[in-house]
Amino acid sequence: MQSKNKNGAWAAHVVAIAVVCCWGCTFVNTKYLIMGGMLPWEIFACRFLLAYLAIWTISPRRLFADNWKDEGLMCLLGITGGSLYFLAENEAVGISYVNNVAFIVCTAPLITVALAILFLRNVKSSWQLIAGSLLALLGVAFVIFNGHFVLHLNPLGDWLALMAAISWAVYSLLMKFVADRYSAVFITRKVFFYGLLTILPMFAVKPWQFPLADFLRPEIWTNLLFLGFIASFVCFALWSWAISRVGAIKTSNYVYLNPLTTIFASALFLNEPMTSVAWMGCLLILSGIYMANKAKDI
Repeated sequence: MQSKNKNGAWAAHVVAIAVVCCWGCTFVNTKYLIMGGMLPWEIFACRFLLAYLAIWTISPRRLFADNWKDEGLMCLLGITGGSLYFLAENEAVGISYVNNVAFIVCTAPLITVALAILFLRNVKSSWQLIAGSLLALLGVAFVIFNGHFVLHLNPLGDWLALMAAISWAVYSLLMKFVADRYSAVFITRKVFFYGLLTILPMFAVKPWQFPLADFLRPEIWTNLLFLGFIASFVCFALWSWAISRVGAIKTSNYVYLNPLTTIFASALFLNEPMTSVAWMGCLLILSGIYMANKAKDI
């Protein structure tokens, strides 16, 4: 039985890595869609609508959680892991410097640890966890800033990026309360539903403007299909499953891999070069994640 649980944990770690690698590539997909004329919330709405329709093909017909408290938690998951996170991050990119936003958003695992220590009684800090998280964050700085450690302060944009990081940290911790009582598919469907529902007010402020005929353009529908089906439908379900197996904090640590995937994808598809500083950052990130995940189970 112990061997079976250990194998399941290893599988969850591998799944979490694969999911984050996929999410790291979404920067490139989103950039293509924005260059194609779509607004960030239009991309989000299409992405989650595609994912919501896809998940109904495998989801049980159950509509609601066991009680209204759990249904409220599902709504909070849809906001923190969906509408609020993506809206804050995308708006921050439009206001602040991309490097600032990328670095601040990657503090989400460290914020997850801090919130868990503050609010969850069964979570204790360890030097390995803290040191590993800080080492990985240093690696993120190397990768993102590429040796030019100059922060261009933009208070509103940077605060929005921090809001996105906090939102994802809260999402990861809230998942802990439902992941062992509901299936990953059911939770993911709820996240998509409430994410879509809570993004609708944005269209009252800034109405839809993307021409429907442009969805026939290959660079639009192919990137939306990847974001909706792979990066949302498949990845959100797998992420929920990984959290249920190895916990919110250890799963969240793999978010540090995001800039690695982004820089490789950028080098491959956007012809942006890899530098020695970026390679050094990759090594620091991998070392930090390994150290943090070797910490005592929490």
